[in-house]
Amino acid sequence: MTAFELYLKRRAKAFDRYLDRFFTNGANSDIRRYLYAPLAAFSHNAGKRHRPLICLLACEAVGGDPVRAMPAAAAIEHFHTAALVHDDIEDSSLTRRNEPCMHVTEGLGVAINAGDLALSLVTGTVLKDPDLDDPTKIRVLNELVDMTTRTIEGQALDIGWARDDRFDLTVDDYLLMADHKTAYYSGAVPLAVGAIVGGASEEQIAVLRDFGMAAGLAFQIQDDVLNLVGTREATKKDFRSDVTEGKRTLVAIHALQHSPRRERLLEILSERTVDPAPLAEAVEIMRDAGSLDFAQDYAERLILDAKERLAVALPKSAARDLLLSMADFFVARRG
Repeated sequence: MTAFELYLKRRAKAFDRYLDRFFTNGANSDIRRYLYAPLAAFSHNAGKRHRPLICLLACEAVGGDPVRAMPAAAAIEHFHTAALVHDDIEDSSLTRRNEPCMHVTEGLGVAINAGDLALSLVTGTVLKDPDLDDPTKIRVLNELVDMTTRTIEGQALDIGWARDDRFDLTVDDYLLMADHKTAYYSGAVPLAVGAIVGGASEEQIAVLRDFGMAAGLAFQIQDDVLNLVGTREATKKDFRSDVTEGKRTLVAIHALQHSPRRERLLEILSERTVDPAPLAEAVEIMRDAGSLDFAQDYAERLILDAKERLAVALPKSAARDLLLSMADFFVARRG
């Protein structure tokens, strides 16, 4: 287990308790039942909370007090919650982290509405922060608005390509989509926001943002690989569902460009099968095309370059070393 994984395990529960304060509102019991309670339940079925926790790390790494970054970190996690609720609906998913999706248990209308509340908490949490001055609030909100816009743009590409059965895509097309859909809110903006709250220099903010973009993209690429060939971690996240859903991942796009069995792979990706045999066949086609190795090598190159720049820009500290460990964790996951 990396130092970063230990950090997440130590801090996640405390951050969960902090998040709970945002789900206790509601003028009466029905508002709580149909809005705050479903959102709280969804939030409790959490991942590793890496987005808010790296926001705190970035604040600390530039010499700031991470406690001051807690509301901004919570705002980022609220956005993550909203994105997942809405993404499950858009993808017609049935489970999220081994639990039924909110739209399955509560109905479509309740789920959409709860996701909308999470979006409102993104800005409201920052605006109501008593410890940030107004110029800092405006700058943080600008980051969050940009993050929201970029993520929605990436989602538009992802669902639009699926709707129109688009497989005429290049590696650069994928990288544009993944940068927008994942890298901004999984890496770049959490680190930039933490640095801003911590009083970082403009150079430090820029380097942390670039580091986050690289780490976020590498995280997504590795997630794509794990969905195909992972073990324990991947099976918790609908093993090989990317093939069933015809996802335009880096692995799939590379294989479609390089495999002599392109037509068979295209057939499997288009038929939305859940049969393990053709799913395994699709993975074998990708493996034979060198696409799994290509994706993992690409993620590792991203991380190595980003780590070198970060190590130079930030003073040596435990927080900086944890960020460097984060980069290793993002590409070393194997379930």
